Amino acid sequence: MTDEKRIERLSAMLKRRGIILPAFEIYGGVSGLIDYGPVGASIRRRVIQNWIEHWTINGDIVEIDSPTITPENVLIASGHVGEFNDLMSQCEKCSSAFRADQLVEGHHPNPDILNSKEIDEILNSNKIKCPNCSQSQWAPSKPMNLMFGTKIGAMKSSRQAYMRPETAQGMFMLYPSLYRHFRQKLPFGAIQTGKGYRNEISPRQGMIRLREFNMAELEYFIDPENPPEVDLSASKEKISMIPDPNGNQRKEIKITFQDAIKNNVIKDTTVGYFLSKTWDFLIGVGIDASKIRFRQHEGNEMAHYAEDCWDCEILGEHGWIECVGIANRTCHDLQSHEKYSNSNSLRAWREFDEVKVENKEILSPRTSVLGPQFRDKAGSVISALESLENIPENLPFTLQLDDGSNVEITSEMVDRKTINNSVAGEWFTPHVIEPAFGIDRIIWHILDHAFEEIEKEGEKYNLLKLKESISPADLIVLPLFEKDGMGMAARKLNTQINQMQGVKCLIDSSKSIGRRYARADEIGVPWAITVDHQTLEDETVTVRRRDDQKQIRIDIGQLLDLINTNLVSTLF
Repeated sequence: MTDEKRIERLSAMLKRRGIILPAFEIYGGVSGLIDYGPVGASIRRRVIQNWIEHWTINGDIVEIDSPTITPENVLIASGHVGEFNDLMSQCEKCSSAFRADQLVEGHHPNPDILNSKEIDEILNSNKIKCPNCSQSQWAPSKPMNLMFGTKIGAMKSSRQAYMRPETAQGMFMLYPSLYRHFRQKLPFGAIQTGKGYRNEISPRQGMIRLREFNMAELEYFIDPENPPEVDLSASKEKISMIPDPNGNQRKEIKITFQDAIKNNVIKDTTVGYFLSKTWDFLIGVGIDASKIRFRQHEGNEMAHYAEDCWDCEILGEHGWIECVGIANRTCHDLQSHEKYSNSNSLRAWREFDEVKVENKEILSPRTSVLGPQFRDKAGSVISALESLENIPENLPFTLQLDDGSNVEITSEMVDRKTINNSVAGEWFTPHVIEPAFGIDRIIWHILDHAFEEIEKEGEKYNLLKLKESISPADLIVLPLFEKDGMGMAARKLNTQINQMQGVKCLIDSSKSIGRRYARADEIGVPWAITVDHQTLEDETVTVRRRDDQKQIRIDIGQLLDLINTNLVSTLF
């Protein structure tokens, strides 16, 4: 699939037009880091804004913002300190280090699932050469944790921390506040956009593999016994899916989301709903529908926290690339954080349809015995007895207190009783469905799919056919010349347009009108307005459509009305 020449031409245009540029270029650049230039930053902002609006429109999902620096204990609880690794292989001749799975691509259909022993076997049996020195001598592969470490505080009082590898943990930390915000009712969700950090071993493929990247994640909290109802019958399009129900089926099928759920291709209805919503978003920002597929993770490919996971992969010049992951994280994160923080605030209340009356056996403390026996520990002993869930059949028994110490409880210290207990509901740990979007990867594919090379007047001509909702500007005003009052009229019109709510207009008066049209087409501005001599005479301008260069003459007042009502497209 990869067309290196096209990638080079696209990358050169993106750099020339201030869309995507190498970071720290005057110092030789840094692999895995990029800059969004003036045009690129506008595109990124609009893509992110589209994403935020896409998820928050129904009111059950809210946006939050949490720190990018995360204390170590949070990431120990989440499993990232122990599990957030990639396998690294190092050349014994030149000491260069590489991601092991990248080295064995082409020798295995899915290198992500291989362990270090399997990687080493492929490297050695196929005599795979080092990309730097062309030798075939590899040290044993080993895991490398990908998080960037840092410190909070100074000197001895500092705490170990990391730059966040994902935004999810910040949203889990805010769960108690979110639960109160939604009046203690599930389901609900939170979204967060921002930077994530991953110390990639050997970044490559430009925007595909970055060390600092833009993320957009959603955590949707549900009651697993009462999942939200899902109706996807309105979505008639058949989608490419690669299910893997048994860990060994890798056949691509075409199926609607509704049928995929009905036929158990997608087992979790909420996961199916978010796959559908992901599809809608990607189509809305300009991804080619024929170049989207959903692939279910193999069992040994699954993240440590996931029960099920689907990748949304997009086809571009780099082949099929994972751009979105939709995972059922179950209750892993909330339970882990409760355990490590000694908190019980990461739960939800489930009311029963009818109040249940249960016979419950308890050990009632004899305070007259416990007080003299345990003195200052008596209160802790009584509390531990009252919270005891599994009543021992025989006495004496060992009771563990909250501080971790143990005491022996004898039959003289307690009375065994049976009480009637009315139960209206129960506390439980919510499950979490998580769509996680790699914004930079999506932007790359938007640019890739929008980039069109045509021939115009015998020369190559570039177009960036971006969706209007994510283009860096809605319109551009071009005075035919700066002289004779045309420049002043153009600036007046530009100001009038920019005063409209939610509309962004550029102005360009440098070089020939043809060169300016070309610049506007290359950055993806959908509409160009030309101010010329006739404008000064009759208050009309020429409106030009980017995608086919068609033009129409229109009164300025009428044009302003169409811009204000987002109806410029009705001119053609």
